[in-house]
Amino acid sequence: MKLFYRHFGEGQPLIILHGIFGISDNWVTLGKRLAEKFSVYIPDLRNHGQSPHSPTFNYIAMADDLLEFIEEHQLKKPMIIGHSMGGKVAMTFTLEHPEMVEKLVVVDISPRKYPGRNVHFDMISAMMSVNFEAVSSRQEVESLLEQSIPNKRIRLFVMKNLYRKTRTTFDWRLNLAAISSNMDYVFDGVESAETYNGPVLFIKGGKSDYIQDDDLPLIHRNFPGAQVKTIENASHWVHADTPNELCHLFSMFLGKECSIEEMNPEE
Repeated sequence: MKLFYRHFGEGQPLIILHGIFGISDNWVTLGKRLAEKFSVYIPDLRNHGQSPHSPTFNYIAMADDLLEFIEEHQLKKPMIIGHSMGGKVAMTFTLEHPEMVEKLVVVDISPRKYPGRNVHFDMISAMMSVNFEAVSSRQEVESLLEQSIPNKRIRLFVMKNLYRKTRTTFDWRLNLAAISSNMDYVFDGVESAETYNGPVLFIKGGKSDYIQDDDLPLIHRNFPGAQVKTIENASHWVHADTPNELCHLFSMFLGKECSIEEMNPEE
């Protein structure tokens, strides 16, 4: 599957993978900062953004997409950053192809299986309930979402998936049917007996429960040399809450000073 992507900069290749319901746009601000030294690729994962749709939606398929992407663009030993679902894609790929990855960064997710979370199901239900034949503006769509998604930040995050399909109609870029029917796979764990002995950094949001102390043995089983760092004031959406602190941790681990004076949160 040929993924849509955004590219910035030159140098050693660095790939950034977004989370569930995300798009490449979410990481453009950080990507441009990292592009001061690296050749940064930010793809839309399958069924997201402007990438193709497929009824198949699981980590094995998305890791295969990433392999095709790396081979198509002839990227040698890329570093990979993955957030949430993108972190599990990155872990899956790295354990399948350890010789192809220079460094791995996983943002606020562990390899374990997670129980389903109401916030995700509420987001899917709210998006699928919008009747696009009855709306004529982005404001109307946001108003319809407000009852099911009262948190404005999450609502705006969802709204980034809205696009104008024709001059008078809107639609979601997400393949909601495929995502909805495969959500069990999204919450699945990364099942592998393999190890990756290269440099690995896990970054935890201090206000998030996605990485817990009980996860550390599992993390170190597959990634023996992994460091785990916490950004205290961040929720699960670390890149939106604390982009400067996140950029600093990327800098320390990747060996690149990430300038922060113009950093702005990206939803």
